[in-house]
Amino acid sequence: MNKSIVAYFSASGTTAEVAKRLAAIIHADEFEIKPEKPYSDADLRWTNPLARCNREKFGKKDVPIADKIGNINEYDTIFIGFPIWYYGAPNIINTFVKSYDLSGKKILLFATSGGSDIGKTAAKFGPYLSAGAEITDAKVFLPSVSIGELKSWAEIYL
Repeated sequence: MNKSIVAYFSASGTTAEVAKRLAAIIHADEFEIKPEKPYSDADLRWTNPLARCNREKFGKKDVPIADKIGNINEYDTIFIGFPIWYYGAPNIINTFVKSYDLSGKKILLFATSGGSDIGKTAAKFGPYLSAGAEITDAKVFLPSVSIGELKSWAEIYL
């Protein structure tokens, strides 16, 4: 049987809502990707060039993660969710992906955004993936995505 997990990072709660809906629909486990040092509102104020989110993104810095999935080998399919930051994934997602050997797993990226598309986000993961791992699909959803749309997308890969 195909066992799945929905791992997600959410700065404002929007991605968390979509991730929780997805996990419930496909009967997957959930894992919240949290930074060791939580983000404050000031850290996420992207209009401030000195904000933590900007220093991390433009400095290409790893973001230490608070917890790990201890049993990653139990999962065949891994859905990874995040908000779009500067036309890509936040650096914490890069750190998450390179923390595991994901070879042989179906990796599906989903992002939330009110206006950006998924662009080249999947291709940008190349340097972070373990040998033999690849992204199966990547899709962006509006925060108001319907249960039907989530289900029809996910079930193709399960």
